[in-house]
Amino acid sequence: MPKLTVDGVELEVPAGATVLQACELAGKEVPRFCYHERLSIAGNCRMCLVEVKPGPPKQQAGCAMPAGEGQEIRTDSEMVKTAREGVMEFLLINHPLDCPICDQGGECDLQDQAMAYGRGATRYEENKRAVTEKHMGPLIKTTMTRCIHCTRCVRFSEEIAGVDEIGALFRGEDMQITTYLEQAASHELSANVIDLCPVGALTSRPYAFEARPWELKKTLSIDVSDGIGANIRLDSRGREVLRILPRINDDVNEEWISDKARYQVDGLTKRRIDQPWVRKKGKPQPASWDEAFAAIAKAKPGKSIAAIAGGLADCETMFAAKQLLGALGSELLESRQTGESFDVSNLAAMTFNTTLEGIESADAVLIVGSHVRWEAALLNVRLRKAAARGGAKVFVVGPEWETTYPATFLGEDASVLHNFPQDVSDTFANAERPAIILGHGGLAAGALHPALALAEDWKLVRQLEDGTPWNGFNVVQMAASQIGALMLGYAKSGGIADISAASPEVLISLGGDAIDYSQFEGSLKVYIGHHGDRSMQSADVVLPAAAYTEKAGTYVNTEGRVQFAEKGVFAPGDAREDWTILRALADALGAKVDFDSFEELRAAMVAEVPALGEEALADVGALPKADRGAKASGAITYPIRDFYLTNPIARASATMQRCSAELLHGDAIAEAAE
Repeated sequence: MPKLTVDGVELEVPAGATVLQACELAGKEVPRFCYHERLSIAGNCRMCLVEVKPGPPKQQAGCAMPAGEGQEIRTDSEMVKTAREGVMEFLLINHPLDCPICDQGGECDLQDQAMAYGRGATRYEENKRAVTEKHMGPLIKTTMTRCIHCTRCVRFSEEIAGVDEIGALFRGEDMQITTYLEQAASHELSANVIDLCPVGALTSRPYAFEARPWELKKTLSIDVSDGIGANIRLDSRGREVLRILPRINDDVNEEWISDKARYQVDGLTKRRIDQPWVRKKGKPQPASWDEAFAAIAKAKPGKSIAAIAGGLADCETMFAAKQLLGALGSELLESRQTGESFDVSNLAAMTFNTTLEGIESADAVLIVGSHVRWEAALLNVRLRKAAARGGAKVFVVGPEWETTYPATFLGEDASVLHNFPQDVSDTFANAERPAIILGHGGLAAGALHPALALAEDWKLVRQLEDGTPWNGFNVVQMAASQIGALMLGYAKSGGIADISAASPEVLISLGGDAIDYSQFEGSLKVYIGHHGDRSMQSADVVLPAAAYTEKAGTYVNTEGRVQFAEKGVFAPGDAREDWTILRALADALGAKVDFDSFEELRAAMVAEVPALGEEALADVGALPKADRGAKASGAITYPIRDFYLTNPIARASATMQRCSAELLHGDAIAEAAE
């Protein structure tokens, strides 16, 4: 580890560190625009100039210069100060005076650094250049005259997303950043370039001119659009969430989120259920809470009551429903709402055991029945690191999809699992860190136990040479609620078919919008949810509930990581938090439950499932033994048909509808005549 001094402070830095990183370790702030910790080094903004001895008497770009033994680095000399002022003056030569109308105002790196390191005046008297606007789709608003050519957006698209959609044209003063042939940026992570842009060149189109950052209340939450559980921040004003931004969590989402997680936000205020409804004479009619509860109590379900958890349900809601059913003597709980019947008796066989961060070090990966880019976009980022950077060999069983890394497709039929080509078998037999990733398409084709058999044959559970444990068996869950539901016992052995066979008098749907309600013709169907989506058409009683931004809750992601979300805003109209609805329903049905407050509910839940009380990876135990007699067969199909419209919030979002039409289906968006 090299020893050096920074502004007179002596320290050791890791081998391979840059001068800029050495300065940060010494607690010195070094300005930068092009440098970003998760992107390759470009060294083209020159804002991070420092003075380094020994060496020529000139400034050096700290981001591109390796830290070396015996260096004397100055970040506060007069030479450095003058150089930074000059660089800032050049960066502002063509930058328009847009701050009053720029959406980046108030959280702009250029503003902050111009104040801290600029001269306060310019000597440039020529006309500023102007750049035509670029079309980057329905999510990204461009004002490219503001661009300072840091190329963060270019490097993100190439290195992180793996999609070469953004690049530079021309040279020198004529240089412009644009998409290929000015087409829309269409990958699932495209809007992360908005966060990366240090100026106002790339801003959010749906959020344009909505609010200033100092007007917004900031709340820490968890994304529920998929099973990854990305850490997010809700920015709200009054009773409306105006935008969603990512939070840094290196174990889960690093600092990225998918476009759906970011932009389904406008769906939170559309098509909302804000009052109870009761079906009368075949049509849903508005009702009071008392009328709705009376209609349910009239069914007198007794023990004949069931509950099915939807994909967005939090653990507290599911536990409250479980307590209600338990008090009535029922154990009819299910979470596989689309009818899957795969074995869920062992939690280790349902989670992403390698962990999201751990999969980056895999050297051989077999993906079975998962369109990873649509089912878990942030997992695909990790797989790209493993393949494109670490050299991992990736094989896919299922229909072809456009990966962002080298991959070999082995066929669409699940029977491939019983007859691999020899080179594939050899690759996994000789791999140090082999991994299998099983998606719902594979589970539906009966691939669970054949995949477990491969895990035994290839020794996916092992001790590595450095003594650390390795578990390469993984299942990708697409629903934010699924692992939490399994931890709480929402798993009738035969799936939803067993619930249907029991013919319950009352069926409680906890936001289950993918349920085929035709299986429950004789049941009183009670829908507790927040959007008038598919279930609204079939429910007999509709009780308005809070969306994930409107309640505190516990969520468990696909790797078994327990995470807590805070309440951002209040639910609209007469809508109530789910647990309060279930508590009132218990009184209406004459059932005694053990909670009267959210704190009591969470305490009772943690007492029953202690792992849900701590934000950490839950211990899911060891993998089960494979049933060697089970066979996988049939063509694999992927469950997601449209990435942008996978849940009721997204389907209510005008932005997601536009993304689906323009980016997936190629529809031209009709514009009003000027």
